[in-house]
Amino acid sequence: MAIRSLRPTHRRTPPKFFCLILLIIVPTCIFGIYTNYPKISYFFRPLWDKPPTPFIRLPHYYAENVTMDHLCHLHGWSLRAEPRRVFDGIIFSNELDMLDIRWHELYPYVTKLVILEAYTTFTGIPKPLFFATNWSRFAFAEEKVVHDIFPGIVVPHGSRIDPFELEKKQRIAMNALLRHAGISYGDVLIMSDTDEIPSPHTVKLLQWCDGIPSTMHLELKHYMYSFEFPVDYSSWRATSHIYGPRTFYQHSRQTNYLFSDAGWHCSFCFRHIEDFVFKMTAYSHADRVKRKEFLNYARIQKLICRGDDLFDMLPEEYSFKELIKKMGPIPRSTSAVHLPAYLIKNVDKFRFLLPGGCLRPQD
Repeated sequence: MAIRSLRPTHRRTPPKFFCLILLIIVPTCIFGIYTNYPKISYFFRPLWDKPPTPFIRLPHYYAENVTMDHLCHLHGWSLRAEPRRVFDGIIFSNELDMLDIRWHELYPYVTKLVILEAYTTFTGIPKPLFFATNWSRFAFAEEKVVHDIFPGIVVPHGSRIDPFELEKKQRIAMNALLRHAGISYGDVLIMSDTDEIPSPHTVKLLQWCDGIPSTMHLELKHYMYSFEFPVDYSSWRATSHIYGPRTFYQHSRQTNYLFSDAGWHCSFCFRHIEDFVFKMTAYSHADRVKRKEFLNYARIQKLICRGDDLFDMLPEEYSFKELIKKMGPIPRSTSAVHLPAYLIKNVDKFRFLLPGGCLRPQD
């Protein structure tokens, strides 16, 4: 039998074109994943995160010219012989217009307006005392205001600190200020951020009705940039409390009860573009500013008028159905019904918060 000669075998060398393609595609993919990681992560959130325990939603009944006795009974509560005292407690940054609207809405029903501002942001940057330097704007409420200043912590440039820890310290400091304001067991305490505004009829129910839960989250209709862009009813962090020995100022989940349609939450509802930039770099989610161009004034103005996300992020949802439904710009609304009364009475002052007012004035 003839023996076949064994020839050395060689692998085919990949074409140079194929190698060039790999050199281009692989780094591009890695760079794309790196720069868009937050967006990719949020898109797949339904796979890696579970939704919180559902709230027990309490119906909210209200109509004009209906007696308080009737409204209390519709909720399964009873009318008190006299109203409870109400304390409104907020920590403040730079939301001057929202504070103006909030206090004018709540002033007739609130015993004390308790406000704590700091010398620094949650990210440890020194900041002006916006409330203290604009005190004359709020002189109408002088006899009810209890104001104090939290020293804060200045974080050296280049250092890192958890902004949620700085936020937590300021919220803890609010407990002492509330006691200084004279709050007593049995009073109503409203805990919320400045831009989370309970409606007056919600506060009146808290004042006049016996049998309300000792702690309730307040469901607020959520708006972005102005009342032209209603998002949904996902805002729940505001709370009402019947003040007691275990009441501590927080901005997190504290109960399963959620009182429906109890007010308004207007996020990033600022008059000037520089106020947007300040908040983007100052609040607890400042890490969402991934690129310098996010703070470009022209870019911010364009996104405000489109109702699009300042941080180029996807919606924070726990199901693909809800995530896909909320992707893209927020649909505009031409309705200015069921908004804060002070806002409607002062349209010329707050035109930027109403339909058609997306263009911010230039300084």
